[in-house]
Amino acid sequence: MACHIISAVSKISAVSRSTDNNPDIHLPPSAAELLESMRAIGYSFEAALADLIDNSLSADAHRIELHFTPYDRPYVAVLDDGQGMSPAELTQAMRHGSRDPRLLRNPRDLGRFGLGLKTASLSQCRQLTVVSLKDGQLSARKWDLDHVARCQDWMLIQFSTVQMNTLPLLDELRAQGHGTLVLWEHFDRLVADGTSLERALGNNFDLARTHLSLVFHRFINPPAGATPVKISINRNPLRAIDPFLSSHKATQVLPTEHFTIDQESVTVKPFLLPHISKLSPADLELAGGEDGLLRNQGFYVYRNSRLISWGSWFRLVRQEELTKLARVQVDTSNRLDNLWQLDIKKSRASPPESLREGLKQIIDRITAGSRRVFTFRGRRTPDPIIRAWDRTVNRDGVAYRINRVHPLVTALQRSSSCDSSPLLEDLLKVLEETVPFDAVYADMAAERRPHMPVGGSEEDETLRVLAETILGSLGPDTEEGKRFLAAISKTEPFSRAPHVVQALVKRYTV
Repeated sequence: MACHIISAVSKISAVSRSTDNNPDIHLPPSAAELLESMRAIGYSFEAALADLIDNSLSADAHRIELHFTPYDRPYVAVLDDGQGMSPAELTQAMRHGSRDPRLLRNPRDLGRFGLGLKTASLSQCRQLTVVSLKDGQLSARKWDLDHVARCQDWMLIQFSTVQMNTLPLLDELRAQGHGTLVLWEHFDRLVADGTSLERALGNNFDLARTHLSLVFHRFINPPAGATPVKISINRNPLRAIDPFLSSHKATQVLPTEHFTIDQESVTVKPFLLPHISKLSPADLELAGGEDGLLRNQGFYVYRNSRLISWGSWFRLVRQEELTKLARVQVDTSNRLDNLWQLDIKKSRASPPESLREGLKQIIDRITAGSRRVFTFRGRRTPDPIIRAWDRTVNRDGVAYRINRVHPLVTALQRSSSCDSSPLLEDLLKVLEETVPFDAVYADMAAERRPHMPVGGSEEDETLRVLAETILGSLGPDTEEGKRFLAAISKTEPFSRAPHVVQALVKRYTV
């Protein structure tokens, strides 16, 4: 049926008289009011910057520089060495809704709605200027919310060559020969609470550095053979944050699984992070950051290698302390955006129903593995190490008992008189019944790392004296003494000091 359009501003009376035809009403949105409303869509500062970097990556940029200054003419800028845009392409890119999200796009394209550049930028500032250089043509366009309000229409500002020459970083763009420069100016929201712009920009870029280092870590540190993307903030390069600690020798990588949805492949790769006792402070920061291990467990969904969602099990299982080492890398393409319910900010996604059952099975397997990593070290299962504690499971729960055949316990029993032997057994039982489980659990949940000896001359000397005390009590030439020497390399705590063990064995067996 043909559409008959009549302006809502004029000819309204004609609409009421044309009852037979019932023509449609042309009702465009109010430019100023809509733009102000769209500023509240929910972008954080770092998410807005990530949207701009998406555009740079889609334009095949390999160097992306973020600049900011709170002085003189305050601005935030993103300069890339991508393909750039012609004047006509730039004008189209500045249009709100410049892309149809239903259309197929380049597999490397990180955009979707044609809104990110404008919506993300204007959520943080009142003036957005984009300058682009392609095939020797330099062009600039600007959205100014105050100019739109004065004109009461979608009036995009076009720059002359003289006006462009006043823009910061323009010489650097020209020197590249191609690329795009995005400028944010007039930061009304960053200083709305009275905070100085210098402090506001500094704090926000501190958060942005961590956020961008995580979201784009697979571009900054790509697989072998791929060209890395250099991203910097005021000339300081970003270091990739790998949430899986994949280069750590104690990280466990489980088998990769592949699913097919609408003829598109979804790859799922589970990881188990090392136990907290094996993580250095730097490792722990990379694995948890400010949010901690507990809140960062779950699925990490990547769209064309760009991280879009993390720290959630999608309600397939609840987060808990004993599963906090489990993380699952999920790779999907931009052709499944509608099924993942991707939002405009590209910061939230939900898996398709056809994928949820497969993910649930993976969760069951990997969370069981995470629980095993946290299982107490003492146990009554085949173990090459002679532990100080045994862990047994019964109908009533879990019991922790001091290993009565540990060499140190045996030595104490040997050296004790008949009168004191029952007292020693009573002491062991008291220790078993008073293990501070609640305090240990609370400390682990709060990421308070337990103190673990890290070696050194002082600890080595302590272990040497302890071993000789045991040997003195058992007798180095007795059967028990010989068994202790034979098993000392696999006995806690001596197993963590192999050079001390070697010296003792050599001394008493030669």
